[in-house]
Amino acid sequence: MRLHFDRRLPGRAVALAMALALLCAPVAPLSAQDFALQGLRGGRLVESDLARGTTICIVWASWSPRSRGVAERVNGIAGRWGGRARVVAVNFQEDRQTVERFLDGKGVSADVFLDESGAFSKKYSVATLPGLLVVKDGTVAYRGKLPDDPDSVIAPLLG
Repeated sequence: MRLHFDRRLPGRAVALAMALALLCAPVAPLSAQDFALQGLRGGRLVESDLARGTTICIVWASWSPRSRGVAERVNGIAGRWGGRARVVAVNFQEDRQTVERFLDGKGVSADVFLDESGAFSKKYSVATLPGLLVVKDGTVAYRGKLPDDPDSVIAPLLG
């Protein structure tokens, strides 16, 4: 595909046309390292982190009405299961400032990671927010809606 840009177009129009061309480009399948989520407190979450042990991921977005109480729910899960599994909160496609404003003063005890591109959520087929994803030694043990009683799902998985 060859694009021709009229030199008389303003810079913004050229940038928009280039962005649209990139969005229309074929997307390669995700590889094992296609996500590297930045943490709000530093650090990163990558595929190899999920390859060993058990990780409980709560995926959420501030714009989702069901995610309003996510901080308390994450803290409850971390308090109950944090000694037996890594508990993380993964924000779906929002920027750092939005997430920080939403969580301000809520005291989330788990690490919070930013899935700004949506690659993590796409890779693990997270379809509902807030979502619960439990990964044991690199294998998805549970994927679905974050239930009202997450212990009923997590307890049998952790034995």
